[in-house]
Amino acid sequence: MPVKLAVVRRLIINADDFGLTSGVNRGIVEAHSRGIVTSATVMAAGDRFQEAASLSAQAPELSVGCHVLLVDGPPVLNPSQVSTLLPASAHRFRESVTSFAARATLGKLDQLQIEAEITAQIRKLEAAGVRVSHVDSHKHTHMFPVVFKAMLQAAKKCGVPAIRNPFEPLIFARNGRWKRRIQLGILRGYQSSFRRELIRAGMVTPDGCIGIAVTGSLTVETFRTLVQNLPEGTWEFVSHPGYNDHDLDKIKTRLRDSREKELEILTSPDARDWLRQVGVQLISYRELAEG
Repeated sequence: MPVKLAVVRRLIINADDFGLTSGVNRGIVEAHSRGIVTSATVMAAGDRFQEAASLSAQAPELSVGCHVLLVDGPPVLNPSQVSTLLPASAHRFRESVTSFAARATLGKLDQLQIEAEITAQIRKLEAAGVRVSHVDSHKHTHMFPVVFKAMLQAAKKCGVPAIRNPFEPLIFARNGRWKRRIQLGILRGYQSSFRRELIRAGMVTPDGCIGIAVTGSLTVETFRTLVQNLPEGTWEFVSHPGYNDHDLDKIKTRLRDSREKELEILTSPDARDWLRQVGVQLISYRELAEG
């Protein structure tokens, strides 16, 4: 009689935007200490970067990575060193992801400049005492090959072992907003080159992401559905917990009240039980890399 192998399903729950505001920092730490967040990624150019670095030192079980910023924020390097990533005479990256995507597709972004900026962001985290376990990107810009190739080189140079796989299975994308579903559908064309470059570089990555399509509209019911339908393998749930405070009012973002709703879900006493009931094991990026 053939032996039936157990289905192994593992889930990394990563909180993005660590370092954005004090309210976001506080929410991420609570989502880890009181909830199910296992990993977080820090914005090197975030207004509350130093605070995030200090808080991460007080949470040794939290796996901390670099949330690479190439749009909607300032560079770590001098603007003259990343000129293809900035509008003419500007000191900040382009705000529009659409504009960034167009330039990436047309070959107007310098890969070496991107690599240098990503390296500088990772080094800034390291200088602040952060042990960088993984990298991902704000607005998932590393879906584009020119960014992904640069990110791989920067990660290898800095000894960072893991990277986010930003592609979400279509079965989960159906739950998101129509505009986000269309965007994700278009970007899936880059998935084959992503896997090819990843294998060549020997980097560690999950099988994919869930939660991207429902960013900003997560509900308890949606979260439970995502968890219950998680495929076999290792996956990452992308989250944005935090508090909608006055600091957030000064920042251009559509994620405001939704951060507190996600925090409530991720710290719910029931959340860990849901995972246990359907046989999903929580792990961190650090555990993924070491395993």
